[in-house]
Amino acid sequence: MYSHMMVGSNDIERSKKFYDATFTAIGGKPGIQDDKGRLIYMHNGSMFLVTKPIDGEAATPGNGMTIGIAMASPEQADAWHAAGVANGGKAIEDPPGVRDGGSMKMYLAYLRDPDGNKLCALKVV
Repeated sequence: MYSHMMVGSNDIERSKKFYDATFTAIGGKPGIQDDKGRLIYMHNGSMFLVTKPIDGEAATPGNGMTIGIAMASPEQADAWHAAGVANGGKAIEDPPGVRDGGSMKMYLAYLRDPDGNKLCALKVV
């Protein structure tokens, strides 16, 4: 059912720096920019896009929305988190670590991208 995720940005170059760093930290490639100015990232069969809103209004993060990104290991989640913080992201919530989800334990690391979108690296442990 899932095909892609797209977030808005008010500064595509700033977003490219952030997302290139976080996706290359987990084995992905830097984003490509299409003729409409959108950034496109493809990794492990998924697609993630970044664009200026087409309605001309400012990009704002979705209240209550979190974008989860699957990780291969807790170490990969840590590398992703560190790359994000070093490239304009903001660490949020608890520090990266194991959380007890009741029926499973998960390694989680949370960031806000430079435009305020909430991202979560997740690895079931």
